[in-house]
Amino acid sequence: MRILITILTSISLTLIAYGGVQANESLTVVSWGGPYAASQQQAYITPFAAETGITIDLREYQGGLHDIEDQVRNAKVTWDVVDMVFADNISACEKGLLETIDHRILYPAPDGTAARNDFIDGGLTPCGVSHNIASVVLAYHRGAFPGEKPSTIRDLFDIEKFPGKRALQKNPVANLEWALLSYNVPREDLYDLLSTERGLNLAFSRLDSIREHIVWWTDVGEPVALLNSGVAAMASGFNGRFFNAMMEDKQPINIIWDGQLYSYSTWGIPKGSERRNQAMQFIRFATETWRMAELSAYIAYGPTRKSAAKLVDTHYESGVDMRPHMPNNAVNFQRAIEKDYEWYAKTGDRLTQRFDAWLQSQ
Repeated sequence: MRILITILTSISLTLIAYGGVQANESLTVVSWGGPYAASQQQAYITPFAAETGITIDLREYQGGLHDIEDQVRNAKVTWDVVDMVFADNISACEKGLLETIDHRILYPAPDGTAARNDFIDGGLTPCGVSHNIASVVLAYHRGAFPGEKPSTIRDLFDIEKFPGKRALQKNPVANLEWALLSYNVPREDLYDLLSTERGLNLAFSRLDSIREHIVWWTDVGEPVALLNSGVAAMASGFNGRFFNAMMEDKQPINIIWDGQLYSYSTWGIPKGSERRNQAMQFIRFATETWRMAELSAYIAYGPTRKSAAKLVDTHYESGVDMRPHMPNNAVNFQRAIEKDYEWYAKTGDRLTQRFDAWLQSQ
């Protein structure tokens, strides 16, 4: 069966490439760097190059649409595949910055289930294919709290009980949701309340209560370093980064799953890429069921295919069972917040302006 799949794979990929691979072809794939990009190198990029002969120039960025918009508007597109947060993928698609994707090219599940029925609900967008579930979580350094340990989002705002600096990302995402969650606002009401002036005032008031204790970060690699250096006792960050620090670097860090803000990482192709067909070929390859499951052996991000989630196994180095470390694990998911992608796509600019104004006030 595996031989048959390999043969069919080779035939399908050749058809997608419209005539096969030419010598010295290359793709520029843009991702988030660090352990995450290293895991993609192992699970996707090196095998793709070996199978197709297409080399990959893997680059790092910090998200957002500025670079993509600049390239597309100036007709100087140098990126071929971009790993985007879901809200950015939606927004970029609506702005005409991304190619549309025919999801019929995607591999079916091993049992023959069509891709459209195998991906989680909402995982496929007109201009994207979501490939993993990642979460912004709160974590703490165990050395900062020798006694009782923080365990809820409310503890982020309890300086008296859990003293120390808080390292938070310098944008409204997660910070506003957590601020309202600390008032015990039901998760399903968070975005409705944040759509009102009252809700925003409540959220910023809660952030004001710890303002002098906040250390802001802008690079996704900073939270672990801030915890390990003792600059911060708690930090927000991506669960995969914290997991790797705990597992591979043996750092005394614990994740607080309460209030995790989960979202999808989504492949997109900038409009006007001269290597659109090869970019489609890469996305198809990287979103095959067992490729997704392979990624989960390197980093604790959950696959977006149901068939891949069933294949999650152990960590490649330590042999630790990866399932309890996934954002969508049943226990971890009990108080999870689904990031409202459409809400952010519609309100992102206005919200950022409000957040920046708050930063500059007093």
